[in-house]
Amino acid sequence: MAASFGIFVLAELPGEAGKIVRAIQQQYDRKLARLTPPHVTLVGSSGVGAIPTDTPVARIREALEPICATTAPMELPFGLPHRFMQTNIVSLPLDPHGPLRALHERIATSGLPFKPARFMFSPHCTLTFYPTLTPARERELLAIRVTAPARIEALQVYLTRDPQPSTLLFSLPLLG
Repeated sequence: MAASFGIFVLAELPGEAGKIVRAIQQQYDRKLARLTPPHVTLVGSSGVGAIPTDTPVARIREALEPICATTAPMELPFGLPHRFMQTNIVSLPLDPHGPLRALHERIATSGLPFKPARFMFSPHCTLTFYPTLTPARERELLAIRVTAPARIEALQVYLTRDPQPSTLLFSLPLLG
């Protein structure tokens, strides 16, 4: 996968699911665990590409504030882990329909500029990204079950310039 460069919108995962995912990441991908908190990417990797870095932060905040003010927090079940084709990326999928899709669509149609998306909207929480997986490690990861729901309570907006660490620009709670 190519390096990421742009402004991404994430929903960091608090609570039990976030703790479980963090523990899995620390066991299987320490670099990922060190670089980002457990999260679901809403803008930047699927559905719509990253927001260009020359977009004023005030414009992004202005577009996202009414969306967050009218979107209720949500709890969503994780699906079974899967490996992204021809990569070492293993993730926990979330249903791409329902309230998460509605939130994504509201952001996508907010008037903000986006780079082209490489993939259709496929919300997920990444368990491993960097290490090469042995067949045994892949089997272990694919056997994991996370029964605690993903809690989406806020949006975080990050400036990402891999390989440099991402920078949090701001966070907005879901208040609807």
